[in-house]
Amino acid sequence: MTTILFGLTATLFTVLGGLFALRFKDKLHLILGFSAGAVLGVAFFDLLPEAIELSSSQYNIGFVTAVVALGFVIFMILDRLIAIHPHDEEPNHNHRGKLGAGSMAIHSFLDGLAIGIAFQVSSAVGLVVAMAVLVHDFSDGINTVGFIIKNKGTSKQALGWLALDAIAPTLGAFSTLFFSLTETTLGLALAIFCGFFLYIGASDLLPESYHHHPTLWTTTMTILGVLVLFAVIKLAGL
Repeated sequence: MTTILFGLTATLFTVLGGLFALRFKDKLHLILGFSAGAVLGVAFFDLLPEAIELSSSQYNIGFVTAVVALGFVIFMILDRLIAIHPHDEEPNHNHRGKLGAGSMAIHSFLDGLAIGIAFQVSSAVGLVVAMAVLVHDFSDGINTVGFIIKNKGTSKQALGWLALDAIAPTLGAFSTLFFSLTETTLGLALAIFCGFFLYIGASDLLPESYHHHPTLWTTTMTILGVLVLFAVIKLAGL
């Protein structure tokens, strides 16, 4: 039940992000900067330590970090194959915006999957991962709308793709109710998601936050995002 609740909350945050993008375009870089720091904080302070601990009975640290790198590369390949960032300056067509928005829905499904798998580890890990997913899905909503609007789409089309992106994390979280993983497999799954989060934070959210904006406040927000998640994880006793 908790997993579904957070999946639905992720859906809400995605919608809010998309509506925010339509209403407050000049403030997006601050939200994206904070989101980048928060996602990176979860990867370094929560997912990586948990992955190492859960997998330690069968795998050494070197193997686990190799799995993290694999997750990074997998997400990079997916991103390069199907995602087209909304700040591209080359001539665009509407179908490219739809392709980019569709890729965000796939990313959001994986976010929901991450929530469900994290709750299989423990409630504390689940809560921290869910928090990171929420700020990420807020930015996903922003980017989904950005893909469509930037590529000559209408507000009505943007809202339609936003609805698809919004339901995806709930579906991902719901799917985890139908399978469970062993402790070691959970550790490796968290390592994969650690790689995902590292890519999302460093190669997606962070560059988006700096695009056409001064770096001082976006850098400050990124550092704040890292510190907030560090404090939350320490308070949770992870």
